[in-house]
Amino acid sequence: MAHSHKTVVLITGATGVIGNAIARALAATPDYALVLLARDEGRATKAVDAIRRDTGNGDVSFVIADVSRRHSIQALADSWQGPLHVLVNDAGIAPQGRETTAEGIELTFATNVLAYLWMAQAFAPHLEGSAPARIVNVASYWAGDLDMHDLEFRRRRFDNHTAYRQSKQANRMLTVALAEVMAKRGISINACHPGDPSSVLSRNLGFGGSQSPEDAASTPVMLARGELGAEGTGCYFEHGRETTCRFARDKDAIAQLYDICLGYG
Repeated sequence: MAHSHKTVVLITGATGVIGNAIARALAATPDYALVLLARDEGRATKAVDAIRRDTGNGDVSFVIADVSRRHSIQALADSWQGPLHVLVNDAGIAPQGRETTAEGIELTFATNVLAYLWMAQAFAPHLEGSAPARIVNVASYWAGDLDMHDLEFRRRRFDNHTAYRQSKQANRMLTVALAEVMAKRGISINACHPGDPSSVLSRNLGFGGSQSPEDAASTPVMLARGELGAEGTGCYFEHGRETTCRFARDKDAIAQLYDICLGYG
């Protein structure tokens, strides 16, 4: 695991376009150590080798887990050695059809929403031990359509735009819900819209992508480094600055969603 004098960052979704750009920027930052969480060992090895080569930072490694499955996240957290200063939740999907995990949870909801919560919960002890620590939730301005009574599209016709928008609304709401809990442990948590590069996710949603991966990664990178968000928690950022989140106002809905998500084993 990484050296103790460095800022240690764990990032999910780091083999994807935005996650990889975030990882590269942080690996190029002096005294940062990166741990990439991935499902596919081949892709993870390739990503780590390329980041090490391109940044000259040898303190880049990977761990394998499936963030859509809580036991996989918990097993990783239980085996974690050493400090952890920053958690970046970036893993996200937008499959064309309704899929489920082995536990029967709709896959977009499990990966894009529950995984963010499960990662925060499982790694909170490690973050607290390295406090002050930070969690960065990569959300989106493409957010809305949340149906508290049908989060898994058991009744609604599955539509990946709706499922994705709902998941990003939930990210922003759960960031607010977790802020108070995490603050007591010396951990700040903020959400952001990254940018819009071309990626598997954007193509699945029918968007070509209008930005370079580096530009798209800039806001989450600034949050991860503490250049943004250092003064607050439970906030939302776009284009390198804090902005009002329209979903943060409904405290009852936030509490209801948080309770529902806590109920998933």
